[in-house]
Amino acid sequence: MIVFPAIDLRQGRVVRLRQGETRAETVYADDPAAVARQWVAQGAEWLHVVDLDGALNSSSGRQHPSSLSLNLQRLREIRAAVPETPIQFGGGLRTMEDMARALELGATRVVLGTIAVQDPDRVAEAVRRFGAERVAVALDAREGRVATHGWQKTSEIPVVALGRAMRDRGVRYALYTDILRDGMLTGIDVMAIATLARATGLQVIASGGVATLDDVRRLRAYEPWGVIGVIIGQALYSGTLSLTEALHVAQGQAPPSREELPPNHTGRTSAVEL
Repeated sequence: MIVFPAIDLRQGRVVRLRQGETRAETVYADDPAAVARQWVAQGAEWLHVVDLDGALNSSSGRQHPSSLSLNLQRLREIRAAVPETPIQFGGGLRTMEDMARALELGATRVVLGTIAVQDPDRVAEAVRRFGAERVAVALDAREGRVATHGWQKTSEIPVVALGRAMRDRGVRYALYTDILRDGMLTGIDVMAIATLARATGLQVIASGGVATLDDVRRLRAYEPWGVIGVIIGQALYSGTLSLTEALHVAQGQAPPSREELPPNHTGRTSAVEL
């Protein structure tokens, strides 16, 4: 199972939100590329990068004099910093041009959210144009219903129904986030994720609420059902678990002893040391 360290971008900085609320923001770093290098140095095989300004339709990330938004420039910088590491990138990608630009700037796979609800045939077009390995959909849920527009709106569409519709349009990969758990360190809803994978046939990447190694361990048990990865954000940034530990558990190995962990990754202070 793949562990994706999260790098959420707002106004060019690395931040974490709680339940997607911009008023509940914590800034962790001003240099996303340095954060990316740190995660890769600790063993990350993929990165998960989100343009929160794009997802929220905010203009705050788009004031740089160049033609690129600030967060897209950060994507380019992250790619330059870790040229061999695959990057999963989402947030505000609602046109074919948006997707193509993100891929050109260094994304390995784009994540589509709002358009999966508003224009599902465009998702099918993206799969045809870019390939199923380079497109994923975000199935972000609030009490079982799909949320859109950076989680600011909730539709009446059940998550499983949208997942099946996306599968029928050629999608292979889906991210599932329980919004009410995101950033809260309350533990992940393993059965909801496993059930989604089994009911849709999608390869599901879990997100939202990972707090302990037990969350990672329980998710890995459902890899045969199609749970192929987990995105970890708040737990890594707050230091409640280390990436090294999570990677070991995700591969079915015993976590290293505390003496074997790198410096600055054994306590509860921020794991991002820049």
